[in-house]
Amino acid sequence: MGRAQIGAIVTAFSSRRASFSVQTHHPRARRYPFVATIELIDTQSEAKIQKRTSDLSLYGCRVETRKPFPTGAKVRIRIAHRSANFVALGRVSYTTEGGMGIAFTQVEPNDQLILEKWVEDLRDQ
Repeated sequence: MGRAQIGAIVTAFSSRRASFSVQTHHPRARRYPFVATIELIDTQSEAKIQKRTSDLSLYGCRVETRKPFPTGAKVRIRIAHRSANFVALGRVSYTTEGGMGIAFTQVEPNDQLILEKWVEDLRDQ
């Protein structure tokens, strides 16, 4: 494949939507222990919680809370870790007595890079 073909592919890819929609039906991704501050806002009720994550994958995270949002709730997500902030849209995929699972459903390219860097760092530990 020549430079012109690669350039055409990159141009075609770059001209597509500015954000990625994450497929929610995927094989389970490896989760890594990950403690960070997370802020979740229910998009319907605007209820807001600020808690901690307990694990992270490329597709979602687990949040420790005694009062989880209902399964299926759509949420705005902000995770702060070290000097970076990851922002995305997601939904509550499951709830348990001690927390809830959040699936990332829409991630902007810059935030995807942050997420991938965090997971790469966790993988290397």
